[in-house]
Amino acid sequence: MSGRPDADLPPDTQTAEETTTEDAREDAPRVDAPEEAPEDSFEGADEDDEDDEGDEGDDEDLLAARARRARWAAVGTGTLLALAGTAAALLRAAGTAPVLVPVAYACGAAVCALAAVLGSRGRTRRALWTTVAGVMVMALGDQFD
Repeated sequence: MSGRPDADLPPDTQTAEETTTEDAREDAPRVDAPEEAPEDSFEGADEDDEDDEGDEGDDEDLLAARARRARWAAVGTGTLLALAGTAAALLRAAGTAPVLVPVAYACGAAVCALAAVLGSRGRTRRALWTTVAGVMVMALGDQFD
């Protein structure tokens, strides 16, 4: 179903607009495609052509490359945020901030470190959501400051 009110109508009850466009398509002159050169005339035609089996391998390689990039992105992001949270916790602990502020930064950094570990194991979706949770905990520390 396309969601249009007249999508399920039988052919004899179509609206006038639809029938005119269909008639116009039938009456339009047909343009023939230009003739293509035979496959043997191309350079390298004497090489053996591979079947579609090679395409499946390319798709698997592409998916593996995407998964590898996602893992590295999750590990890098989690590690970077864990280091930033740790530095913020140490800076706030050395200052006059309330105790809750460095604790929130440290807890957020620990959650982001967990996200880095999850990302390294290939759990990229869980690592993403864990990273978001860690940043939210660190944001609480910023709000308490």
